[in-house]
Amino acid sequence: MRHGKKINHLGRTSAHRKAMMSNMASSLILHKRINTTVAKAKALRKYVEPLITKSKEDSTNSRRVVFSYLQNKEAVTELFREISQKVANRPGGYTRILKTGYRIGDAAEMCMIELVDYNENYSQNKGGKKKTKSTRRGGAKKKVEEKQGEVPVEETTIVEEVVENTEEIPQTPSEE
Repeated sequence: MRHGKKINHLGRTSAHRKAMMSNMASSLILHKRINTTVAKAKALRKYVEPLITKSKEDSTNSRRVVFSYLQNKEAVTELFREISQKVANRPGGYTRILKTGYRIGDAAEMCMIELVDYNENYSQNKGGKKKTKSTRRGGAKKKVEEKQGEVPVEETTIVEEVVENTEEIPQTPSEE
């Protein structure tokens, strides 16, 4: 039984697992989304989210710590230059796991793991407008007051204008 064991070993030795997580994290940072199994994605989420949090503070020490995990200069540069700017005001939850079905060969559950701020289809505030929270208290009174203050539009003026415009149309000789 695996009581209290929080890490998923994924059927690999520790060196193999560490190399795989480093490689997958670098790919996720460089490509913004990758396809993998659900078990690996959940393990990768625990591996990469602390690194993204560490990238918010751009110091020599934090760069060295992140590089010790990733072992990829390009990924570290991308993380500290672009990704850290996008996630600066996000308190956590930098990745999203979307299940995509089952693999044909062995029926393993597959998914796509992606960085949240780089998918425009799922962003909550489309167009950069923030959704404001509306309160329900006293709303009915305001609506009644607004309706009383409105001036009703007279429908007869619109109908009269249409009738006047139709009389001005010249008749063609074939209609006479």
